[in-house]
Amino acid sequence: MDLHRYRFRSLWPLAAPPAAVYAELERVEDYPRWWPQVREVERVDGATAVLRIRSLLPYDLTVTVREARRDPRAGVLETTMTGDLDGWARWTVTAHGSGALARYDQLVDVNKPLLRHLAVPGRPVFRLNHRLMMRAGRRGLALRLAAV
Repeated sequence: MDLHRYRFRSLWPLAAPPAAVYAELERVEDYPRWWPQVREVERVDGATAVLRIRSLLPYDLTVTVREARRDPRAGVLETTMTGDLDGWARWTVTAHGSGALARYDQLVDVNKPLLRHLAVPGRPVFRLNHRLMMRAGRRGLALRLAAV
């Protein structure tokens, strides 16, 4: 097992049509409006943005995300990531009952020195931190979709 590699999956059932969920997720520059842990997004160009993220633990992660795939028909948004985290992330939005299911998959290697140093004792805490961040994101997106 690589101590600096993390694989995450989150499932967000949402009471909104898949197209509406996809439209919100593709506007990464709006994430700070509904996702409290995404503190800042700076667009570099049409396919690239720099995000500053901070969850419960007192450290920021800065990552550059570059669009790798945008497929509204399949409901897929995929990015590559570099910076404090290297890897990829993918949203897949599908119909689910009368709403949508947003599935988030991520595979990253941690580059931030503090997190690498604390890899063994910190791993369960880092995973919990990510889970809390994703839970807040789901809540924020659900509220934003309900307001539209």
